Amino acid sequence: MKKLSILAVTLFVALTATAQSARKSAPAASSTTLPQPKLVVGIVVDQMRYDYFYRYYDKYSESGFKRMLTGGFNCRNHHYPYALTVTGPGHAAVYTGSIPAINGIIGNDWFDPMAGRIMYCAEDSTVQTVGSSNAPAGKMSPRNMLTSTVTDQLRIASNFRSKTIGISIKDRGSILPAGHAATGAYWYDSKTGNWITSTYYRTELPQWVKDINTRKLYAEYTKNGWNTLRPIDEYTESTPDDQPYEARIGGAARPVFPYELAGTAGNAFGVVTGTPGGNTMTKDMAIAAIKGENLGKGSFTDFLAVSFSTPDGVGHSLGPNSIEQQDIFLRLDLDFAELLNFLDSWVGKNNYTVFLTADHGVMDIPGFWKQHNLPAGIINSTELRSALKNKLEAAFGPGEYIRSTSNYQLYLNHQVLRDKKLSVDAVYEVVREALLPLPGIADVIDLRSLGTANLNSYQLELYRNNRNAKRSGDIQIVTQSGWISGSGTGTTHGSPYNYDTHVPFLLYGWGVNKGETLRRTYISDIAPTISALLHILPPSGSVGNPVQEALKK
Repeated sequence: MKKLSILAVTLFVALTATAQSARKSAPAASSTTLPQPKLVVGIVVDQMRYDYFYRYYDKYSESGFKRMLTGGFNCRNHHYPYALTVTGPGHAAVYTGSIPAINGIIGNDWFDPMAGRIMYCAEDSTVQTVGSSNAPAGKMSPRNMLTSTVTDQLRIASNFRSKTIGISIKDRGSILPAGHAATGAYWYDSKTGNWITSTYYRTELPQWVKDINTRKLYAEYTKNGWNTLRPIDEYTESTPDDQPYEARIGGAARPVFPYELAGTAGNAFGVVTGTPGGNTMTKDMAIAAIKGENLGKGSFTDFLAVSFSTPDGVGHSLGPNSIEQQDIFLRLDLDFAELLNFLDSWVGKNNYTVFLTADHGVMDIPGFWKQHNLPAGIINSTELRSALKNKLEAAFGPGEYIRSTSNYQLYLNHQVLRDKKLSVDAVYEVVREALLPLPGIADVIDLRSLGTANLNSYQLELYRNNRNAKRSGDIQIVTQSGWISGSGTGTTHGSPYNYDTHVPFLLYGWGVNKGETLRRTYISDIAPTISALLHILPPSGSVGNPVQEALKK
């Protein structure tokens, strides 16, 4: 009996030791709460071409762009998958994971045949301005966008307990990213100097916005003018100041440093939007939104969508090779450093995710290219209209055959065509014959017959992705690479060429691997990637795919 007891004790000790050993080697029990970041910050820099990361790399601080580049995941071959690369469609595509053909935002504006007028992408006559006496500035909402956004899907997934806020100087840069179900969207009224919203979101500004307006940031950031951050002779990555192809900004007599901004001719409230102060003001507003809405402090992931619009205005006027544009990005780098440092202290270094992209790139100023013997030029719009009118009237007699033009598209007057018993095909052939010989015109395509269009397959896909059956025109003008419609100064964007389509996509923070990829990725991949990170359904019209290698498993 005693021997049996000893055997039992020995067996018990052995089994206990085995169990303890098993417990030590077993994996930890899975958490009952789904891991997620406390806050996602989506950043769109208006007109940030991809190469700006590297052109100015040696002059950036260690805490802004470089921090994200060295500590995040960089998609180095990131492109827009459609042809007409402008601000409204860019912001919509980033957040819907979609294309203009599906989300309906085919341009900053387009001709509405039913209304018989040009329609702005964010306009909404059913709402009222909140926060300004300038009534038209706030009659805006996302209702023209036909699909959901990743911000909408986050709201749905959390049963509307997540907060989503949009911030931008431009209304469309705030409204479209914030989505249909946003907690709020705020933009800058350059006629009054106020940050405003519309009754689509709320009937009164929250106190934190009123406090920002009381500070009069536009005055704070223009009173000392604009001079270069560094000695001007260190801006060796840019052309010398005051080129003949540069346009004037902010009421200045010449496009040269230093700029006297306080008391300049024109609208004092609007001057700040074309200077570094516009970005800094946006950064201040973003931080105020995080604090005022207590973003990242709740039980559910919150989302701040912020767009930095100032580089677009400077780029249009002075071009991507100007000292002014370099100075904008050197100062924006410092704004980003401050924003990242604030996020570190607000939610903790490992508790937020940031992504950075752009709504489009930009063509160098054609005058700069011509100066260096590169193929470029300005399309003469007067000559184009004259050739079009003369050819159409010679073929079919007097009449208003073109009802409107927008986004390099022609909207035919179908009532005139019916009255004259003309087919769209017949009119298209005459239009193509009139325009194709003109300098800067690469092709003219019938948008109603894209399946048979004699256009290279690469560009054809981009124009297909742009065409919305109810909003697009009948005929598309395809510009030659390097050619823009404009004047002898400044530049623009909106083409299917690499200088307009190639933009950054950089992920940083919670759930993100360090690394990079050179495989081709698309703007439509951003929303699915963030959706995968958050374990939520991608937006309703999404056509992209998650960038799998960027995300931790």
